[in-house]
Amino acid sequence: MTFLRRQLPLLITLVTGLLFAAQYYIPHPSSELMLTSVSKWLQIIGGFALILGVTSLFRIHAVKIRRKEPGWGYSFVLYAGMIGTIVIGLWHGGKETTDGITTTFGWIYTFMMVPLQGTMFAILAFFIASAAYRSFRARSREAAVLLIAAIIVMMGRVPLGEHLIPISGDITQWILNVLNASVRRAILIGVSLGAVALSLKIMFGVERAYLGGGKE
Repeated sequence: MTFLRRQLPLLITLVTGLLFAAQYYIPHPSSELMLTSVSKWLQIIGGFALILGVTSLFRIHAVKIRRKEPGWGYSFVLYAGMIGTIVIGLWHGGKETTDGITTTFGWIYTFMMVPLQGTMFAILAFFIASAAYRSFRARSREAAVLLIAAIIVMMGRVPLGEHLIPISGDITQWILNVLNASVRRAILIGVSLGAVALSLKIMFGVERAYLGGGKE
């Protein structure tokens, strides 16, 4: 039982990880067919994971509504909205339009979901402005350089800035294409190395958090 509960998942992870790492370097039709089949299975598993997540969300908010916990009204709105959207979506087969006519499901998406998404991003603008204010205060030479670069980029990305300072557009492109691109590549390389290291730790059983017991 201990082997089945702990060692077998580690063995499956190791074999699967090595198999698909090797698949990347084997340009063979069988290899491509295996990758295609596994990709389809991942989509199926993702669908079940979505169902599991929605079910868990329903249960959590149902408990809040039943116990009348603080903020339970928001849970009720979320609960009713999710159930209503799912029922209407299934009724219309997930189609936003039928014969050129907008369905109720399409109306919900166009006139409720899209405005709500716009509202969320509009609220985020204030948090971004606050974070930018804290970051761009020139308390050191590095912060002063960041502040100057940010001002140049902002001036060069809007028509008014290019009209006031014509050269700001060229400087902005140089900053984005040279300085910013090099930093972005360094970050991507670091993230990639971290992902490779974590993958190796998972494959060889060093990291076992996905088993629910952490490292052993």
